[in-house]
Amino acid sequence: MKINIEIDCTPEEARRFFGLPDVEPVQRRVMEALEKRLTEAVQSADTATLFDQWMPLTLKGIEQWQNFWTQFAAAATRGSGTGTAETAGGAKGGSEAQARCTGKR
Repeated sequence: MKINIEIDCTPEEARRFFGLPDVEPVQRRVMEALEKRLTEAVQSADTATLFDQWMPLTLKGIEQWQNFWTQFAAAATRGSGTGTAETAGGAKGGSEAQARCTGKR
């Protein structure tokens, strides 16, 4: 059995019917306060402060980036020296290459 009920009412009428509180005045005050704070923040902020907040590449930040890329490059070069030419049909068998990778001989 299928029953469809259609109710044609405004959101205000539905809110009153279900007994929900009217939050429009509170929402309006919150939005006005938020708009006021945002406007004050934009007016008081100078470009140097905004640049410092958005682009935190100070000397320490640059050093962190440099350390990251140095470690990344070191890890990449260590990982590439696994002897792929030997395992791709070279003189050594697959079991020797596998033993070399796991540290067991």
